[in-house]
Amino acid sequence: MDQEKYAIIDIGSNTMRLVIYTRDKSGRLAETENVKAVARLRSYLSASGRLEDKGVEILIHTLQSFQEVTRHHNLQEVKCVATAAIRQANNKQEILDKVKEQTDFSIRILSEYEEAHYGYLAVVNSMPFENGLSVDIGGGSTELTLFENRKLIYFYSFPFGALSLKEQFIKGDMPTSSELKKLRAFLDKQFQILPWIQNKKLPLVGIGGSARNMAQIHQELIEYPLAGIHQYIMKRKDVQTINDMLLSMNFDEVQRVEGLSKDRADIIIPAIEVFSYLMNCIGTDTFVLSRKGLRDGVFYSELIKDFEDGLFPNVVEESFYELAVDYDINLKHAEQVSANAVMMAQEMEEYGTFTLDPKDIRYIRLGSAVYNLGSYIDADASHQHTFYLLANRTIDGLLHKERLIVALIASFKNKEVFKRNAALYEEWFTKEELAKYSLFGAIIKLAYSLNATKRNIVEEIEINSAGEELLFNVYCNSDWTPEEYQVEKQKKHLEKQLKKPIQFQFALSE
Repeated sequence: MDQEKYAIIDIGSNTMRLVIYTRDKSGRLAETENVKAVARLRSYLSASGRLEDKGVEILIHTLQSFQEVTRHHNLQEVKCVATAAIRQANNKQEILDKVKEQTDFSIRILSEYEEAHYGYLAVVNSMPFENGLSVDIGGGSTELTLFENRKLIYFYSFPFGALSLKEQFIKGDMPTSSELKKLRAFLDKQFQILPWIQNKKLPLVGIGGSARNMAQIHQELIEYPLAGIHQYIMKRKDVQTINDMLLSMNFDEVQRVEGLSKDRADIIIPAIEVFSYLMNCIGTDTFVLSRKGLRDGVFYSELIKDFEDGLFPNVVEESFYELAVDYDINLKHAEQVSANAVMMAQEMEEYGTFTLDPKDIRYIRLGSAVYNLGSYIDADASHQHTFYLLANRTIDGLLHKERLIVALIASFKNKEVFKRNAALYEEWFTKEELAKYSLFGAIIKLAYSLNATKRNIVEEIEINSAGEELLFNVYCNSDWTPEEYQVEKQKKHLEKQLKKPIQFQFALSE
């Protein structure tokens, strides 16, 4: 059966991109093809505002090369959207007519609001932030949005981007000190006109190629151990470090910087200056990279239009549903394991074994939902595969550290394996945190054993003390012999963590 495919062409001021998405078995649209061309259309906008013939020629030639790909994939309907370079051209109708005549595509020019709105949709449907500011710096415009409680409150589009700032302020490939001073004075003046960004102290979410390149440079610089760039966090000092490093180099050195696309080498510094100045205005120490942007926002607006305001009700739940489908997780079994684990943890807290906060319960629920996920690949090495898959797969709605916590908990086999998995990331956590997450892993492993036959027989768990022992009273709605056998095998892991013997007592529910 042919897979369902969709495509979008994004005509930006600096780059043009064709992206093809294929609907996977979970219903999600996964990116399967990504073709990029550096067109720099903004460079062909004349002083009078006309997109020069050379620019139109490059536009049409690039679209014709894209149509070879779309025809190969038998894509009949392709969304083709354009932003600032075409929007700002005073001969836009002539451009639209020529594209329609000479290619398979019809261009839709996005308004400033639409461009900002699609970026906002991409952020709130793929990240955990309820409140924040987003910045999407393209070649010829910069869109800012403020969202609160996941609702778009304000937006503004500045008529400058990384490429136009470079053209306006920097004559050579690298800025001189005087050029940099003028650029900074200009940005300072521009950002002061928006009262709703001043001292907001909210995370700044960066969208687009320049933001992505800055984050990639930082990951390479610090030898970041996790895969993935989406939801990657940088502090203000990290942004400054990257800027200072690039400014200390000559252009040949900048072009060879790991993580930086060569075609962005001459415009990355103006872009980082924008991020730096915005962080100062907002009064934030948090910059977060969104791998999802305008193109994703266009599809979100179509795919989830039945939801209120076009928003997923819960980003993390949506992501974990996708994981369940992708790795054939039995949802009813996962719900029962989660219920068992939470009951055990809450009972142990009541007994005084440890203290839980809402985040801990969340980690236990999420870890339970994907425990033993790696058996999809190989049952004998399930725990190794579980850790690798969860630690290195982008999970929308989970920041990188949270994703690692879930990976550590869900891959728990024993205390020694947990320590080996955590070894590379020890500086991310305190000893107390690692001990807690290891304990959660042992609880989930035992909770999994309590549903060994996937019959969902456990209805209630109570914990009492019996001298030095902990007594787990487990009430079931059916025969528990297989579960009892598994529990007796696996309880040693929790006993080691608690330094207490554990006894299980099963009984029929009333």
